Amino acid sequence: MTQPTIVRYGELQPCKTAFIDAHTPGSNLKENFTIIGGGVSESADQFVHITESHGFNIGAAGQPPKCRNSLHSHRTAEVFWILTGRWRFFWGRWGDAGEVVLEQGDIINIPTGIFRGFENIGDDYGMIMAVLGGDDAGGGVIWAPQVIEDAKDHGLVLAETGKLYDTKKGQSLPEGVGPMKTLTDEQLKDYPELTPQQVVGWGVRRYWDMVALAGKKPLKVIGAEGIIRDRPGFEVDLITRGSATETPHSHDRPSVLMPVTGHWRVTWDGGSDTLAPGDTMSVPAGLSHAAVPSMSGDAALYHIVATDDPAGPSSLWPA
Repeated sequence: MTQPTIVRYGELQPCKTAFIDAHTPGSNLKENFTIIGGGVSESADQFVHITESHGFNIGAAGQPPKCRNSLHSHRTAEVFWILTGRWRFFWGRWGDAGEVVLEQGDIINIPTGIFRGFENIGDDYGMIMAVLGGDDAGGGVIWAPQVIEDAKDHGLVLAETGKLYDTKKGQSLPEGVGPMKTLTDEQLKDYPELTPQQVVGWGVRRYWDMVALAGKKPLKVIGAEGIIRDRPGFEVDLITRGSATETPHSHDRPSVLMPVTGHWRVTWDGGSDTLAPGDTMSVPAGLSHAAVPSMSGDAALYHIVATDDPAGPSSLWPA
């Protein structure tokens, strides 16, 4: 039977020109990683570690202090959890509708249809992991108009096809292909200015609170019955030392294991291996497996598996 595929943290291959703000001061030092699926990169330089379809995409962003990701939106879910560092997430047309600061293990499910950005406000290089709904991740990124305009001043042009061209490298739009049009004032009315109470109250959960809630069974973090009630085409569970079990189980579709803290020994029919924070394991459909901490101390991991729900707008947003 097919074996799991592991992408080690130390072997991740970054893309430094993944998006239109890659040359814009304040955003030009970020690194983007596509771990599973095609992701939403606008650059042909992006390396995909695992191309097999999972029903969702897994990516990551690594940034030094004071580096930010510019305001953008997605048509499907965008869930982040913090691997290392201290991060400020902000949202709204100009990024001033609200903000929240997250640290290791914290998770945020950002409602679809709003502009959002994030920056590393810690003292060292930080990494956040991302889960995007759908195999095609909603067809790409929708940028706030000012992001596209600012990028032009620094040599990057986004084509209407969604492909990025770098004039600093002598690239130009192909004949017959125009630049990506910015959203009109009328179109911008479809992007609401949600309050902090709406975004944080619905979509943010703190790591240590989740560890306490997990008890003796995995905690459903995102799902129809999750502590974040949403059906974005995938479910997210938090498995802790107290809720881990050596009893093997399997899924009818690929699943993903991503340690937050501790080292985890994963066994399956025909083998075993150990995962550390930052590693990503894709477990094939139908493969019986189990994961338990291999050392003492705090240990938790996120488990992601697709559902039959369509990837799309947040589906259980509170009335």
